[in-house]
Amino acid sequence: MNISFEGQVVAVTGAAIGFGRSIVTTFASLGARVFACDIRGEELATLAAPNVDTQVVDLTDRAAAADWIRHIETQSGQAIDVLVNNAGGVAGQAPRPIEEVSDEQWDRVIEINLGTTFSLSRAAAPGMKRAGRGAIVNISSGAALQASLTGVQAYCSAKHAVLGLTRQLAHELGPHGIRVNSVAPGFVRTNEATEKQWAAMGETRQRTLLDGIALRRFGTPEDITRAVIFFASDLAGFVNGQILSVDGGR
Repeated sequence: MNISFEGQVVAVTGAAIGFGRSIVTTFASLGARVFACDIRGEELATLAAPNVDTQVVDLTDRAAAADWIRHIETQSGQAIDVLVNNAGGVAGQAPRPIEEVSDEQWDRVIEINLGTTFSLSRAAAPGMKRAGRGAIVNISSGAALQASLTGVQAYCSAKHAVLGLTRQLAHELGPHGIRVNSVAPGFVRTNEATEKQWAAMGETRQRTLLDGIALRRFGTPEDITRAVIFFASDLAGFVNGQILSVDGGR
């Protein structure tokens, strides 16, 4: 079966690097008109292509997030077919005892991961309801199912919450023909943050982590992208409210 997104509008957040960049380029190669946003303007600019629209957006500003969705609907003249909530991360934070975590540090990570997913899903849902169809794919993490390798309490909590939001929205939006699913990546070395995390582990922990993966390799952005494409495509037409671990078999 050939997978095509010809004529479809796809919105991808956190698009400048890593998973997001791979997701954008793959959807574009499959015929979709892709709208991509990130706060990294320089890297985002290199994604420019005839069927890719890029915009610098701080999604922690919920009004700006909603404006971006309206921009997409106006420019495309239709509802969003696929929303990929990929933006997230630890905001440069390192593990620290919970008593040393400030309100600001906690709130920042929760907003980047959970708040943005909520804001964009809320903004995109009315258009999808009018269209009677749509797919939302939330990038969570292995930290949605267990303690996080990052050691950042807010990150683990937010990713668990993203899974909860996924399941709740699947039930709420399902009657309108909208599917909501989540991809949970394992450890993938894609950016400066994960490289720092990798280096901080030391050789022994690095070897233990790798040996704990059945396939004996780390994932790639392309591995994560394939799972997103599956959830967004008609191949997953009867799949709703699910989380798919893409971790090589832990």
